[in-house]
Order: sequence, then C-alpha cells, then structure tokens
Amino acid sequence: MVLGIDHIELIVRDVDEHVDFYEKLGFKLLMRTAHHGGSAELQLPGPNQPVIEIHTVTGEETIGINHIAFKVASAQEAYDDVTKKGIKPERGPHLVEVTGRTNVNLRDPDGWRVQLVDADRKPPQ
Repeated sequence: MVLGIDHIELIVRDVDEHVDFYEKLGFKLLMRTAHHGGSAELQLPGPNQPVIEIHTVTGEETIGINHIAFKVASAQEAYDDVTKKGIKPERGPHLVEVTGRTNVNLRDPDGWRVQLVDADRKPPQ
C-alpha cells in the first residue's frame, strides 16, 4: 500500500529562518502558501524526493515534527484498506486545496499523526 514518504511536516518558530537553513543544505523552495497561517515546502533535488513542509507554531501545537506523510497510489483505496483492517482514520480522504494534496489522517498506537497522501497531487489553489 505505502509507496514512499510524501512529506514530513515541521512546526517551527520562524519559517523564513528554516527556509534559509534548508536551502543552504541543498533543498529547493517549491512554494509558499497560506496553509497554517503561512508555510513553505522544500525538496531535495532529484526524482521522487520527499517534501519538507514547514509552518509556524500556532494554537496548541508545539515546535517539532507534526506528522509524517506516506505516499499511496489512492487515498480512497488506502482509507478503505486501513478501515477494513480495524484502523479508524480521523475522517475520510480530504483535499487540502492550498497544497493540492488529498490525504487521510490516522493516529498510531502512541497518538502520533500519520498521513496517507494520494500520489496524484493536484495543483495548489
């Protein structure tokens, strides 16, 4: 079912500071969005590299890793599959328009958030 890592989301104090840091490591800035009040997506060069999504800490969130997202062939099929296996997603497949990703949110046994993300990413709105 899982094809690879789609993205890792980091919650940070200062998005610009982190963009600068990751660009110095060779990451390419893909986009900035209004997602989570302002975020950036960066990716290492080369095919099939995962994305690092960075946004500023807000509300009850704390600085750190928010979630890991695994790429799947179909978010709907992944939702159906995990549901049949007794895993209860937080909701069905959901399109996040500002990122173009359709995802399913789960919690692992310790409560960490895991996303299953449709490999067919739409253009951001």
